[in-house]
Amino acid sequence: MKKWSVGKPSREEAEALAVNASLPLICAEVLLSRGANTPARVREYLNLQEPPLSSPFLIKDMREAAGAVLEAIDDGKRICVYGDYDCDGIASTVILCRYIECLGGDVSYYINHRSEGYGMTETAVRKLAEEGTEMIITVDNGISALSEAELAAELGMSLIITDHHQPGERLPEAVAVVNPHRSDCTSLYKDLCGCGVVLKLIAAMEDGDYDAALEQFSDLAAIASIADVVPLTGENREIVRQGLRYIENTENIGLRALIDIAGVKTRISSETAAFMLAPRINASGRFGSASDAVELLLAEEPEEAESLAAKLDGMNRKRKSAELEIIGEIEAEVLKNPSVLYERVLVFYGKGWHHGVIGIIASRLAERFGKPVFIMSDDENGVEVRGSARAVRDFSIYKALEECSDSLTKFGGHMGAGGFSLNKSDIAQFTKKLQGYARSNYEIMPAYSLNADKIMLPEELTQENIEALAILEPFGEGNKRPLFAFKAVKVTEVVALSNGLHTKLKLKYGKMDVYGLLFGVKTADFSYKAGNTLDILAYPELNKYNGSFSINLKIADYRKSGASAERYHAAKEAYERYKRGEGADERLRARIAPERSDLEEVYKALPKNKTVDCDAVFALIDMSKMNYCRFRFALDIFEELGLLKLNRFYDTVTLSENQGRVKLEDSSILTEMRNLNTALA
Repeated sequence: MKKWSVGKPSREEAEALAVNASLPLICAEVLLSRGANTPARVREYLNLQEPPLSSPFLIKDMREAAGAVLEAIDDGKRICVYGDYDCDGIASTVILCRYIECLGGDVSYYINHRSEGYGMTETAVRKLAEEGTEMIITVDNGISALSEAELAAELGMSLIITDHHQPGERLPEAVAVVNPHRSDCTSLYKDLCGCGVVLKLIAAMEDGDYDAALEQFSDLAAIASIADVVPLTGENREIVRQGLRYIENTENIGLRALIDIAGVKTRISSETAAFMLAPRINASGRFGSASDAVELLLAEEPEEAESLAAKLDGMNRKRKSAELEIIGEIEAEVLKNPSVLYERVLVFYGKGWHHGVIGIIASRLAERFGKPVFIMSDDENGVEVRGSARAVRDFSIYKALEECSDSLTKFGGHMGAGGFSLNKSDIAQFTKKLQGYARSNYEIMPAYSLNADKIMLPEELTQENIEALAILEPFGEGNKRPLFAFKAVKVTEVVALSNGLHTKLKLKYGKMDVYGLLFGVKTADFSYKAGNTLDILAYPELNKYNGSFSINLKIADYRKSGASAERYHAAKEAYERYKRGEGADERLRARIAPERSDLEEVYKALPKNKTVDCDAVFALIDMSKMNYCRFRFALDIFEELGLLKLNRFYDTVTLSENQGRVKLEDSSILTEMRNLNTALA
């Protein structure tokens, strides 16, 4: 059961904001819930300022960079665009190469292979010098390339850096260092991705006019902004809004081939870009060469584009396969040693795990288990280990790595994500320090939470309201798609979709009949049935067909109506503390050990001949009489006695087929629990 946070915007304030900001009421309520409580804040949130993009020359060194590049083009100098192997770096490389080429410049590009690591390298700089390069322009990297910048100067190459990552105390020596995060940069908007900075460089080379940059390149810049998970606020909203509009009729042959191979048939939204286009571009840097994606997006012949698009699609399939394989190994580790899941921080290490996907897996596991996840894999020589980390809410990955820095050879990151390297011999020491940091700084670990904007009442679930939400697009980081809570929704029918791989619910909400869609939830695993009443978090959608429409709810989460998540998480925390060997709070001891009546109730609730989610079983129990901690201990006792099997990775339970007679007194867990109560008495 995930934590829910549901906004409660004042109806009176929302009505006033709707009038004063010229908004539909439903949009005013969403924005009010997100802190945009005045017309001025609404204009800022939706980037309704004029002009929507500020002058590129407000960024420090932008004028010098634009002038130097134009001069190099005019002088016929050999220019190399030095990019990065992720979607943002690839798109930035393509955009700047294509623009310089259009101006008649002599331009090439260089992107590291993933094995070379991120950013400029000494080997690459020397290679470029040997090839006759006279100017290097970095995109989406370079801000930390201090020694490489000095080497470039020694070898007679001028250097222009464009980047968006946080700078250190000292900047590289270069003709220009264009980065809105410089402490001496007075630009109005700071949250651009690498592509956003490149778009501004092109606008600067056009005397500050954005028209050419947006018309030719905002399609790729939009995908890059979404893929790099920069906030879709302020100027990023305009870049992505324009880009999504231009993608529909893109003139980029390679992008069109990619759209076709991905099977995109509908209007391209930020979600389409995030889940269908960006992963295929990223796959090239993870499972091949980023140059394949660059060549695709620079392609001028349809046959070449189709071939490269198919190649990227194949790499993306390899990426998915590698993810499944690694997750399978992590599952096996958890099943062998379930105690790892009770730790404050989840740490996994594997041999030969592909470095290109461990960050994706860490993100997925952090969401599944609601805890920070650190995943490590050794490199080719088996000596050094590289890792990726992801966290939820208020746990700082960077601070955690900084605390453990004496066990690391390299690290970097921010609040929710990071990367690191260490010697293989230091894994145990690093893990111990990491858990110590979490224990010292987080008495209760931050938990994953789903944030809904408000409760949507039955009379508000209308075509007009759902269509009005389009005003808030594009959706993404910093401007999530509006999520609403629906209370006391009755299930009237459960329908299997795609042979049971997905589930459709027919629901009664007030007097309305609507459908709820559960993608990725197998019908066999859905434990509720017709007649049950649920609370739901969902995205309302319109399903239009032949001039008529119906309303669907794309369900993000659901639970038994009226269930208390606060009590659930408090009891779960108590259970995990005990499993970690930290004992039990004396005030809670009497509420931890299950009584015989509790055990009987849990056993009766367990479905026969079916594997079910543990939380679904708990939902069948009277939660006012039994807390989640007691429930989990009841399952542990039954598992110990051989009555059921628990899969703690997927958190499912299955009754054993051949059950003999057992005695509760044979359970060492129950004996231990009873001794706790005896000691307390």
